[in-house]
Amino acid sequence: MDLSKRLEVAEMVAQEAGALALDFFHRRDALQIETKRHVTDLVSEADRTVETLIREALARAFPEDAQLGEEHGLSEGSSGFIWVIDPIDGTAPYLNGLPGWCVSIGGLDADGPALGVIVAPVLGETFVAARGMGATLNGASIRVVPGDLRSGMLGVGANDRVASDRVGRMLADLMKAGSSWTRYGSGALMLAWVAAGRLVGYAEPRMSAWDCMAAYALILEAGGRVLSFPTGAALARPAPVMGAGPGTFEELSALCAFGTSEAW
Repeated sequence: MDLSKRLEVAEMVAQEAGALALDFFHRRDALQIETKRHVTDLVSEADRTVETLIREALARAFPEDAQLGEEHGLSEGSSGFIWVIDPIDGTAPYLNGLPGWCVSIGGLDADGPALGVIVAPVLGETFVAARGMGATLNGASIRVVPGDLRSGMLGVGANDRVASDRVGRMLADLMKAGSSWTRYGSGALMLAWVAAGRLVGYAEPRMSAWDCMAAYALILEAGGRVLSFPTGAALARPAPVMGAGPGTFEELSALCAFGTSEAW
């Protein structure tokens, strides 16, 4: 599996997709917007058009690879490599003119998260990683925070797939443990910030693979740990997501208790 070639193409495609998404962003008042599952779960023509650009470019370069995207679902492949695509992670902030959104292209193989490219056009930042090649932000090497849960800020996410009172208990438990937590629009971007050492960790009880797979590759290459995401048919379904530095991961895992069915 030629990860270096795939990474080269993914970075090029992500930059092109980011430029297109940014163009739509500057014309967002004219976008057609639809509601999906929930009033806060939105999609626009920008999401669909950007994903189409990504999928077509990757298919031309690697026709044997499978693709899983938020807007256009799963296309089968024969290579054992799966591209996991979120054309605009953080659609709500995107449509409201906020900077907390990104383009996320991840790659998954039999050994787990293999590569990731996250482009945040408004912020001017590009995160890149591939297995065995390290992780970078705008070309500079990045590492996770080495300390514990109280060494910095924690990123959190939640949505309507989990009962609000249970999310409240999770946040209360984190605060009792001395954690200072924040929420910033895009889960993929906050996970990338874990890799960059800006957040000590990130936790969300239900998240899709396209939201986390690219950033999982970043965190692993930056010296961190991640909660395994289900594979096979379950890859297309939401699951608990967590990433953190090695000094934070175990305590965060115990506090959130994502693996405890009675807790969630």
